[in-house]
Amino acid sequence: MAADSIARSALLAAFIETGTLPGVSTRTVTLMGGRASFMLVGASADLMDDLVDHANLLERLWSRFLPNSDVSRLNAAEGAPVTVDPHTVRLIEAMLEGALVTGGDYDATLLPDVLAAGYRASVLDTARVTVLPTSAVTPGNLSGVLIENGAPHRGPIVTLPLGTTIDPGGIGKGLAADLLCAFALRAGAWGALAELGGDIVVAGQAPDRVAWRLGVENPLDPTEHSAVVRLAEGALVTSSQRKRRFPNPSSPGSRHHLVDPRTHDSATTRVQTVSVIAATGSRAEALTKPGFLRPPDDFLAWLPTVGAAGLIIDDRGIATTSTNWEQYA
Repeated sequence: MAADSIARSALLAAFIETGTLPGVSTRTVTLMGGRASFMLVGASADLMDDLVDHANLLERLWSRFLPNSDVSRLNAAEGAPVTVDPHTVRLIEAMLEGALVTGGDYDATLLPDVLAAGYRASVLDTARVTVLPTSAVTPGNLSGVLIENGAPHRGPIVTLPLGTTIDPGGIGKGLAADLLCAFALRAGAWGALAELGGDIVVAGQAPDRVAWRLGVENPLDPTEHSAVVRLAEGALVTSSQRKRRFPNPSSPGSRHHLVDPRTHDSATTRVQTVSVIAATGSRAEALTKPGFLRPPDDFLAWLPTVGAAGLIIDDRGIATTSTNWEQYA
């Protein structure tokens, strides 16, 4: 057993003996188009600063609203190779994994459709606008992405097929939460929670030494929870069609950012929110997308077969869950 593990075990024994708990620190910042909240158990204030710095790094790498981000440079490259950060390779791998597990219901190459739905400018700074080359098509060809090792002391090289563009969207938030929790534990935290715009990942020691208590927002009344779950570790992700809505120029009503890859338009469904519990934030994010595309009963029956549990809420406020959801209540 490593020396730091021995020391940590001794400290935990002391906490248990005295009935006290390790310190808990929290912080809320603006990140990735919304609010991000972090909680660390048994960590210093300096580690929280480092965690926020790492979160800002991921946004600088992945934001499609920043022209010099890895994602923007890849989207503008029109088939040319681009040197990127290793974290960006992990993002692309998560996109590929999501497409595979959902049979294509999750598709990271629909950015032209997302822009057409109205989500062109950042919700926090409308001066930041996503611009794509004229070659951009939808869908793209993510399976044709080429990833190569770069020169020594440089990052890997990624080549997107001509016409293919990628949108980090929700999976970027889920993966960021995964990476931030792992970063915190490697740096010495006993436990960590990262929440980015509805994507929550928890790892390590919970504040009560038992489990993390996580709430699912009620889409019809954001002041209330539709459910509260307990997780020892893993992710709880909620996707909503209510929070990114834009005027529809061709007909009454509005459109949203959750695009159906079959119609290339906003998904048409009574489902308002889909919440998924899975091992990681990136996987849970991908698994929410079929909840807006498939019949609810089929979707909820499918989730346990891919190691997940789910809850959907429709436009009447009626909640329906998969058979294994109660394991987390």
